[in-house]
Amino acid sequence: MNAARIHDKHKLKSFWEQKIVQHGEQMDEEDSRMRSSALARLREQWSVRLDQRNQHQRSFFEERVRRAQKAQQSFRNLKSP
Repeated sequence: MNAARIHDKHKLKSFWEQKIVQHGEQMDEEDSRMRSSALARLREQWSVRLDQRNQHQRSFFEERVRRAQKAQQSFRNLKSP
């Protein structure tokens, strides 16, 4: 075979091998980016949900305490002539 043809085949083969490797690396980087992006978004959503839940529980507890205090006050008023 002609040396020039062999050289061209080798050059073409190495070119496409490089392209395949680059494509694989780009796909890995994109997968990593997507995972980290989704994870950050999910963490933020859960943080907001937990904050809302905690706020709701605090207000619920405060309301129960206030009602209990009001009931005690009413009970004391009934006892006192």
